[in-house]
Amino acid sequence: MRTAVRQGVESTGWRYTSWLILGVVIGLLIPKVLPSRSALEEGELVILSGRDDSANGQRQALINQWNDLHPDNQARIVELPGQADAQHSEMMAQAQAGRSDVDIYNLDVTWTAEFAHRGLIRPLDPDEVDTAGFLARPLETCRYDGNLWALPFNSDAGLLYYRSDLVPTPPRSWTRLKLETDQILERPQPPGSPLIAGYTGQLDNYEGLTVNALEAIWSTDGDVVSPSGDVVLADKLQETELGLDRLRQSATDPQFVLPDSYAYDETRSTQAFREGKVMFMRNWPVAYRSLAGPANEASPAPPVPFGVAALPGPSVLGGQNLAIAKQSSKPRAAQALIEFLTDARSQQLLFERGGFAATREIVYRDSAVTDQYKYARVLLEAIERSRLRPATPYYNRFSEVFRNVVHEALRDRKPLPADLPDRLREALKGK
Repeated sequence: MRTAVRQGVESTGWRYTSWLILGVVIGLLIPKVLPSRSALEEGELVILSGRDDSANGQRQALINQWNDLHPDNQARIVELPGQADAQHSEMMAQAQAGRSDVDIYNLDVTWTAEFAHRGLIRPLDPDEVDTAGFLARPLETCRYDGNLWALPFNSDAGLLYYRSDLVPTPPRSWTRLKLETDQILERPQPPGSPLIAGYTGQLDNYEGLTVNALEAIWSTDGDVVSPSGDVVLADKLQETELGLDRLRQSATDPQFVLPDSYAYDETRSTQAFREGKVMFMRNWPVAYRSLAGPANEASPAPPVPFGVAALPGPSVLGGQNLAIAKQSSKPRAAQALIEFLTDARSQQLLFERGGFAATREIVYRDSAVTDQYKYARVLLEAIERSRLRPATPYYNRFSEVFRNVVHEALRDRKPLPADLPDRLREALKGK
């Protein structure tokens, strides 16, 4: 049984106390969810994935544990380079080419519908997979057209990072955030202070801009696409424009949004915050480890005092899902590996050592976790109140149209074009 063979990880730092009851529960569940080793097809298992940005490569650490326990099913991760947009194109190309050596796809949550619609992944039998214990929002991204297609590997929700030495109490609204910026920047700054603006995010023209723009729009009760998939931008245009105003670089007030933000992704915005250029930053949970760690070659600046709070509105739900490739000749073994990587212990390791947002609620309820990682409760609340991007096979087309228009509107300080709702409707149809 898995509970017996995985006890070896306790010697590397697992706490028996906090896992005692959980271990019993998992032990009771395993006969239902995990096939016996003899039932698994033999052979190597390959996971096609984006880049692992966690501290010390914790996804690979889990694969190493699996390999120690499954000599007949050694697994390896094949990483794709670049940002999410480039990774999507490459993963889709390889899937459509019918690569027989790929068994599992590590899909961005917005790709699951597309891969399912195109017949590139296998549905999971709900009677053979135990989904109890997963957070509802991440699990929802694994469903499409009435079927369960994947299990959530890690989740993600945007957080507000703030300079705790400058802002003792985090702002709960954009209005307060702007007021804090004005008050602090009006004061004389110490000689050599790098502080030059209030806020930064991921506003370069890639998927990060779609995420940041949607969050800003939702914070003012604006909307673009309803949960049912209808384009509602025209009905919420005033609120939507107000939300985007939060991110526009004002010609008369250039100190709020850091001008370089329009070329920033997650890494560059984290560097700007760590270097002390801004007071506030929107970013994913994985940035916490980069900000809290000591200076190194990747982050030469010493860490600044910071805290973590909820965004002034719902976050976009991010994350990755693990799905079985349609062409895999080892579907039972692939499913066993997916269940291993998404079980409660693996989720806690990914959170504690890698900074990934766990997909199981019990990780956030562990007192040892909440004592050491004060932002854990904030992250759980952010995931629970998050919103999903449109679940459509044509999401990438929708995002491309949306962010191209938004980037131009932010850069040139102009309103959204009147025909954008029609263009988005066409994009959601794949046109």
